[in-house]
Amino acid sequence: MLIKPTGVNERIISIDVMRGFALLGIFVVNMLFFHTPYIYVNPYTWYQNPSDYETFKMIDIFVQGSVYPLFSMLFGYGLAMQFMKSEANGRPFTKFAVRRLSVLLVIGCIHAFLIWAGDILITYALAGFVLLLMIRLKPIWLFVISVSLFLIPNGLLSGLFYLGSKLDADSMIIYTAIQEIEASILAYGQGSWMDIFWQRLSDWVYMSGYGSMLLIMLFTIVPFLLLGAAAAKWKLIERVKELKVFWMVTIIIAFGVGTSIKWIPYIKEANALTMYVQDTFGGPLQAIAYAGIIAMVCSIPIAAKILSPISKVGRMSMTIYLMQSIIATTIFYSYGFGLYGKIDISTGTWMAVGIYALQIVFAEIWFMKFKQGPVELLWKKLTYSNS
Repeated sequence: MLIKPTGVNERIISIDVMRGFALLGIFVVNMLFFHTPYIYVNPYTWYQNPSDYETFKMIDIFVQGSVYPLFSMLFGYGLAMQFMKSEANGRPFTKFAVRRLSVLLVIGCIHAFLIWAGDILITYALAGFVLLLMIRLKPIWLFVISVSLFLIPNGLLSGLFYLGSKLDADSMIIYTAIQEIEASILAYGQGSWMDIFWQRLSDWVYMSGYGSMLLIMLFTIVPFLLLGAAAAKWKLIERVKELKVFWMVTIIIAFGVGTSIKWIPYIKEANALTMYVQDTFGGPLQAIAYAGIIAMVCSIPIAAKILSPISKVGRMSMTIYLMQSIIATTIFYSYGFGLYGKIDISTGTWMAVGIYALQIVFAEIWFMKFKQGPVELLWKKLTYSNS
């Protein structure tokens, strides 16, 4: 039986708008990594210019750690929607989903090892396979497993961090790795293609936790996918008008508590403990609040129409995400304009916003002729053929 992709008329605009806004946030955060060796610095002491520090502070509190959980939840939401659609039509889902995630994994590997080390697609693909094992569960069980899988290990780890800070305060210091910074600037700013390749590989290994990526994924990304799948089965976004009170209470609590947690490193000492708590617990709560705000705004017809350009970016999220990496690495790496390590965070942030604005224009023009983005069309061809 042929499984068809979601048509334009079947799409939920608020979900596409969420993806579109998340892509802007992801790009703003990723830009820190694109133009500087951000992964090897202590960001709380690295920025000496007041303008740079304040820019980082705003990104850290309102964007960093808050947009990838939103995108992860949306990924789980979308996969669950596809599952329910297949079930309703009496069509097999598992084989199709495995093929779709396998293609995503291959695209992620190409992105991570040939374009930019900060790839998230590999993680989404692997986490997606885990979700497939539980996709048939009732939403309440998806929710319970999600919360348990997230809170128990992360809560225990936070406790260990806290005990460590009491026993040895110096163990919580975030160190700036000078040698790694110098190596990154040399490779990305002046090196050959092979120099960049090996540095990219080294960065990927470092960011993946030296092989512990699967364990990290299980306790971070997977819970968000499960939560998104539970929300999809409950139709929390589609029923936003009906659930107005629920969403208003959720937004107020999630944003209030989440933002308070995100301020912790600036109220107390900025160290490994406060940074971990900030991103691990504050970020996801903000993500839920952002999702609720966008869902409620998009329930207003005129607002949905105004945000239509953002929704088009969300409709071609894979293309936009990969395009951001290609554009940014071309600007900053030596095989392009070689500006790595040569611009400040404020400039980089405005560059991200400007490039994103151009991507909105690109999406508008593209959808005048096509129904899907270029990478999405390739993904569709590789996934749906002979399904």
